[in-house]
Amino acid sequence: MVTVAYSSGFVKTVKKIQDQNLKDRIKTQIRKIVNNPETGKPMRYCRKNTREVYIPPFRLSYYFDASDDTVVFLTLYHKDKQ
Repeated sequence: MVTVAYSSGFVKTVKKIQDQNLKDRIKTQIRKIVNNPETGKPMRYCRKNTREVYIPPFRLSYYFDASDDTVVFLTLYHKDKQ
């Protein structure tokens, strides 16, 4: 079983979202990531060891530690503001 953790910035960003449809899409992506943590695209260079999933127009960044079976959701940010 995978242990899930959320960063404070991630929680703050999700709370600000008013659109319920977008929140539902985020929840479904989180469920998919928890079921299969290697779903997202692996990042390179300074963001190495993190993964991303695209939820238009946002990107969900997370870290998966295979040795501890933990998933830490880092940020949810707009695609244009990388």
